[in-house]
Amino acid sequence: MQLKAIVTGANGMLGDSFCPLLENKGYHVVATDIITNARIIKLDIKNLDKTMNVVKREKPGIIFHLAAETDVDKCELNEKHAYETNAKGTENIALCCKELDIPMVYISTGSVFDGEKEDGYTEEDVAGPPVNIYAKSKLEGEKIVKSLLSKYYIIRAGWMIGGYNKDKKFVWKIVELLKTKKEISAVIDKFGTPTFTKDFSKGIYDIITKGEYGLYHSVNNGICTRFDIAKKIIEYLGKKNIILKPVDSRAFPMPAPRPKSEALINHKLSSMGMNNMRTWQEALKEYIEEIK
Repeated sequence: MQLKAIVTGANGMLGDSFCPLLENKGYHVVATDIITNARIIKLDIKNLDKTMNVVKREKPGIIFHLAAETDVDKCELNEKHAYETNAKGTENIALCCKELDIPMVYISTGSVFDGEKEDGYTEEDVAGPPVNIYAKSKLEGEKIVKSLLSKYYIIRAGWMIGGYNKDKKFVWKIVELLKTKKEISAVIDKFGTPTFTKDFSKGIYDIITKGEYGLYHSVNNGICTRFDIAKKIIEYLGKKNIILKPVDSRAFPMPAPRPKSEALINHKLSSMGMNNMRTWQEALKEYIEEIK
């Protein structure tokens, strides 16, 4: 019998990698999103009744909850929207999973920590207090999942890279800048762990196949700054004579404060002999090769 899975947020950066992988593994994927196309069912996770109707109609064996408002500054400027999507929306999915007695996979973030630990957070570190609304709403989502369900996987990612034509994050911005600029700046006082959507998708699948519920960190190995990433992008693109200036984060004032460190360590996966993630440099090089 073919396994059926609902994927929320299927039209996003991660969904683009994850849905095809699930299908290749033999799943019947019911792809949902608030933004639809020919292969995606419209679903607003903020509406419990409509969400429950879709879930009861499709009768999945598992729900992968990828949908989120990940625009950190947008969340800071609209706290109500952030919590409705990242907390209430997550609660609605969890209630559906509880109703059908099926597992839920919730994708979270390294920004749920206070940002003070530069050498990387493990699953054993206590989350909070987050420094911005986005992270607070995602942490609230984690707490809701834990309170409502026993069959759950909470998987935290780092700085997401990937998405190809849907990539609007740091890597894409640097690649675009390098098309016209000879001098660029990148922040050197914030630390994180890049997470390639292709590698993260494989990691999600490995975790749920193992079947041990709980909290996981799944990032590409190695801690870096935005400056480090920009330097590697320049190298991988073969750009000559580019001036890359290190600056501190005050050079780029934004509505939402950022934690000093969002870096994660795949401690649990390593202890289980399942840390199959590449270094961030290897992952970034592959992504740049694919988009250049």
